[in-house]
Amino acid sequence: MAKIIAVLLFSIFLFLSSVHFYWAFGGKWGTQGVYPTPDENTPPRNPGIFATLVVAIALFAFGVFYLIETKMINVELSPDFSEKGFWLLSITFALRALGDFKYFGFFKKIKNTKFGQNDTKYFTPLCLIISILSVVLMLLN
Repeated sequence: MAKIIAVLLFSIFLFLSSVHFYWAFGGKWGTQGVYPTPDENTPPRNPGIFATLVVAIALFAFGVFYLIETKMINVELSPDFSEKGFWLLSITFALRALGDFKYFGFFKKIKNTKFGQNDTKYFTPLCLIISILSVVLMLLN
């Protein structure tokens, strides 16, 4: 069961990372409604190439972490790093799901923008699922 969850989490992060690499190198598909704005008339302040690459690399590393923890990749991490890694990922994505109470998360106020609608349908539930699966995987490990 742990390996199935790890592969699922890795697949999610691999997809997200790939999309961010695509965007960093000039791709335009899927860029509508992925960055919060105060209203529909305000254009998004899209992050630059460097920030997008950092996110892409971090997302890929998150996915690899799960494969390492389930021994699908043979790399030895310290037990302290492993435990903190699980907690860091689960808390980070739980906080993302709760949101900033303005633009994103379950308790956002600005809901009628393209981002707000995408956040409600896709981004926030995905963050909650990642957080829950991280905790489950930590307990199984």
